[in-house]
Amino acid sequence: MTGCALAVAVLVASACGALLAHRRGRLASGLAAAGAVLAAAAALPDAIAVLAGAAPPEVAVPWAAPIDELRFGLDPLSAFFAVPLAALGAICAVYGAFYLDGQRAQRRIAVPACAYNLLLAAMLGVLLARDAIGLVIAWELMTLASYVLVTFDHAQREVRRAGWVYLIASHLGVAAILSMVLLLGTDGFAFSALAAAGRAAGSAATVAGILGLLGFGVKAGLVPLHVWLPEAHASAPSHVSALMSGVLVKLGLYGILRTSTFVGDAVPWGPLLMVFGIAGALVGIALALYQRDLKRSLAYSTVENIGIATLGLGAGFWARSADEPVLATLAFAGGLLHVWSHTIQKGLMFLGAGSLLHGAGTRDLEQMGGLAKRMPRTGALVLLGAVALAGLPPLSGFVGEWLIYLGLARGGTRAASFVGLPLLLAIAVMATVGVMAALCFVRIAGIALLGEPRSEGAARAHESPRGMVLPMALLAALAVLLPFVAPLLAGALAPLLVELGVHAPAVAVAHDALVDLARVGIALWAGILAVSLLVRRLARRRREAETWGCGYLAPSPRMQYSGASFAEGLHRLLPGILRAKLSVPYRAELFPPPADLTVDAGDPFTRAAYAPLLDRLAQRFGQLRWVQRGFLHLYILYIVVAVVAALAVVSIGDFWGAP
Repeated sequence: MTGCALAVAVLVASACGALLAHRRGRLASGLAAAGAVLAAAAALPDAIAVLAGAAPPEVAVPWAAPIDELRFGLDPLSAFFAVPLAALGAICAVYGAFYLDGQRAQRRIAVPACAYNLLLAAMLGVLLARDAIGLVIAWELMTLASYVLVTFDHAQREVRRAGWVYLIASHLGVAAILSMVLLLGTDGFAFSALAAAGRAAGSAATVAGILGLLGFGVKAGLVPLHVWLPEAHASAPSHVSALMSGVLVKLGLYGILRTSTFVGDAVPWGPLLMVFGIAGALVGIALALYQRDLKRSLAYSTVENIGIATLGLGAGFWARSADEPVLATLAFAGGLLHVWSHTIQKGLMFLGAGSLLHGAGTRDLEQMGGLAKRMPRTGALVLLGAVALAGLPPLSGFVGEWLIYLGLARGGTRAASFVGLPLLLAIAVMATVGVMAALCFVRIAGIALLGEPRSEGAARAHESPRGMVLPMALLAALAVLLPFVAPLLAGALAPLLVELGVHAPAVAVAHDALVDLARVGIALWAGILAVSLLVRRLARRRREAETWGCGYLAPSPRMQYSGASFAEGLHRLLPGILRAKLSVPYRAELFPPPADLTVDAGDPFTRAAYAPLLDRLAQRFGQLRWVQRGFLHLYILYIVVAVVAALAVVSIGDFWGAP
């Protein structure tokens, strides 16, 4: 706990130092990056110690009434999420210092450097909070700091819109969280008091649990609460997108798991989370398939991976309620390990997207092409990240999914038919999502990295500096190593699984499954190495000649597959609500003028539900504009009337309550 407290202090101090050095952008970003690295070095030992079984004491900070004090500490649940926060936060901070260095001439980069470290401090505060008030305060600070980072390029209209969408969605989530706290906080706001109130609250605990699921589910990007996520991730600087996708949305899952410790089985966590998980996995990968914007495609992939993790957690809750500790261990361990693996992979891919943007000047897939030849180091790292995100062995993306597959298969074959069939269907859903994910990342890697440049920016692309490539290389190394250290991580999950209500001895099953997977990984890497050496040897005998162009003598980059044409076949198979909206104006004339094809790849839930609803609400509230007359004395009258009414209500309540 001492190390985590020191980490928060270092982050706040370095943020203030970066702001004071605003006239010297390189110094400001360097101070912030150094602070993030030092904070990670201070916080990681504490988190690892707690996962190893240590129990650091809680710290109480005196506060004003009616709160009395704020409590801070670490338990296995918060320590599990603190590890990726500290690690990815430091890596992205170093990357961000070089990523924003080229923009020092156009804008002051001290503000995002300061806001980044404050965001890290707020997220760590969320995990350290041991009472609801501290959690809500840190949660709100996290939202405000991330809003500043999302709107960094606020000169662009779409960035300002993304900021508003993110802020509105976040505050609606906070409203639900506060409602949950008020329902359970009758005897105090400490987590222990909320858990005691949840056990005795009956139906109120069910309502509180649903409110917590919705409130934290907004931040986690559960479908259909995900609409802010592609907007914010596409607009933020790439290292901020990596942090938000890799860690910030995971804090939504942390909040859901924390809520489950308050209300217990008052909420059917298993079925609810499995439904949300299946919906998120299918919808996320379907929408990622046809996005032109590379970062929007990666953002929807985050929705998909959060869905997979949620599906695993839901299966774990189902198995726990069915008194199946082995199945619960496999499902919980799979969902939790997928959180860590996705942090690595999505951090790598968003940093890779930033490197491609830095080198080619665009994040539009249709303007890329041939970047592997011009940016070989970035291209190789992005390709490795794409394979990992597709969930293919022997990389990290398959580790958590493998345990989830095992848990669903065991549950489906052991349970009664009316329960086992949905679990087996969930396996089919995960397999379908895996195929679609492979197609999605083949599309991204093929269109962006291979072929010929589709724009002048891609033709003039250059490799990123080492300060951007090395953080990506570190994440790529973690993606390769995770399957081999996963058996050791299974033991570290034991305290967390006990906190979630699973017997510790059952962890041995997950350990054995991961050992088998590591052995398969060794065999696969040996095969990959052998094939690579053979191909390299054969390549020495190659003869260079022009590719046959089917008799066409003037090939051009326009003859290549585009991102839209690559995804068109699968796009036609999607349900109508998930497809992009195509518009081709048609004019019935003798000599019709040229027509334009317009493609709206925006979020279908925003287009079909949220936007019409908000438009209707805006019209209704617009009818109240007559209240705004612009006269000061009229506004003073409103205040007087409101105060008198409030006093009248209080007086009447005291009168009826008097003995």
